[in-house]
Amino acid sequence: MRQMETDVLVVGSGIAGCSAALAAARAGASVTVATKATAPEESASWWAQGGIAVTGDDPETFVEDIVAASDGAADRAAVESLVADARGVVEDVLIRTLDVPFDTSEGRETGRTVTGPDTDGSATATTTDDYHLTREAAHSERRILHVDASTGRHLLGPFLAHLDERDDVTLQADTMALDLLTAEGRVHGALLERDGDLAHCFAGATVLATGGIGACYGRSTNPDAATGDGVAMAALAGAETRDLEYVQFHPTAYAGEGSEDTFLLSEAVRGEGAVLRNARDERFMPDYHADADLAPRDVVARAVATERERTGDVRLDVSDLDFDEEFPDLAALCEEHDVDWADGIPVGPVEHFLCGGVAVDHEGRTSLDRLFAVGECARTGVHGANRLASTSLLEGLVWGLRAGEAATGHDPEPVDAPLPDDSDPALPPGFCTDKRRRLQRVMDEHVGLERDADGLRRARGALRRLKGEVDAYTRTRTARDLYELRNASVTGLLVARAAAENTESRGCHYLTTAPEVDAD
Repeated sequence: MRQMETDVLVVGSGIAGCSAALAAARAGASVTVATKATAPEESASWWAQGGIAVTGDDPETFVEDIVAASDGAADRAAVESLVADARGVVEDVLIRTLDVPFDTSEGRETGRTVTGPDTDGSATATTTDDYHLTREAAHSERRILHVDASTGRHLLGPFLAHLDERDDVTLQADTMALDLLTAEGRVHGALLERDGDLAHCFAGATVLATGGIGACYGRSTNPDAATGDGVAMAALAGAETRDLEYVQFHPTAYAGEGSEDTFLLSEAVRGEGAVLRNARDERFMPDYHADADLAPRDVVARAVATERERTGDVRLDVSDLDFDEEFPDLAALCEEHDVDWADGIPVGPVEHFLCGGVAVDHEGRTSLDRLFAVGECARTGVHGANRLASTSLLEGLVWGLRAGEAATGHDPEPVDAPLPDDSDPALPPGFCTDKRRRLQRVMDEHVGLERDADGLRRARGALRRLKGEVDAYTRTRTARDLYELRNASVTGLLVARAAAENTESRGCHYLTTAPEVDAD
């Protein structure tokens, strides 16, 4: 088996992983980035639409908005540290280093006086004051930097290109971490797989940045590869996880016929004046929350689900906007799916973001020595029971930079690592596809937007049986799709357990009947 060594191993290539790699390299470390992705669009960061929130003239207002959206469950100290760093890291990395062409205020309403960069769209500014700011749900003011409604792709592409040009960063695409390499409570790297070949990658420190858990659900805004790898690998290695019950559902995804028809309608559309209407053409959100269509995501998602069930349909009414002018990327998606936005865009809630994850401190350290976690797979405490819009890219950037720097200063220490057993024949045809669909059915039905005691009990039983069936195959096989299934089943079971153990209905953990906590 091949053996590799690196100062810092980063697993994942979204904004959090890229930020960790950049910070580690800036600190003088050799960095290896191992990512399952073969192209930037296979990362959830690529699909981020709304933008990235930045701190304005009143940081305390930003803090209060995050805490309020979290249903009061956010760690205030973590939120305050995020807000304190936000403006500086955005200006350093996204504006001055990557030259991201954020939208200017030219011809657009803005809440601030700005001095835009060149009108040809090139980014010549050095501060966040030089761009247009939009507003999204549960934000009390305009503070979202964006590129149309497809910010992620304009950010991640340049980030990966910048890292690829550095001599101290090695990008290994189409490469999956199968397991962490551990010895006596310390993580020494990971077992990597590419094209069926395996390698022990020993690292001075390892940073997990594997993204979310969307593949555990039937419909999600995540890419198909979001199988909860980081959460599962860390948990199997003994790391602490927290707040896994808080799975956020986005209220306005296009309600097409199948998962392949799912695309997001950014909250920025409602921030600019779009409203939700049911099948009776009634604007219903004022009946659910004082902030109406700009209420926190968990509130809007449940309201949309209720109105779809009650009246048969919910549509996003964009008639008061110049939709194709203000949101050309979304207009193009509607045209691609034969949606006439003039009639309103049919929407419904789908799985979107994991607010909890591997428990970390303010520098991304986990409970295991030399293991860090950042981005959606990490639980920083910022999001509490519900995430505020456009804080995911910011959290990934801030914690990624912190973790990347903190992870340096350790030499790789090769240890005796067990050789994986790959002795049995290939999996039965359709095994992983069938098991994943079974997992998704259980999660959709019992661990979704609303939960109840009996459903969570059923889910835990079904997911335990599924995990047992999958484990029987992983003992003697190393196929990537099998390990992705293992990770998804482990993560799904952890989410169901966390939901059953939390008897308080809060944020996006919404209980119709509280479960009785028992030994699991």
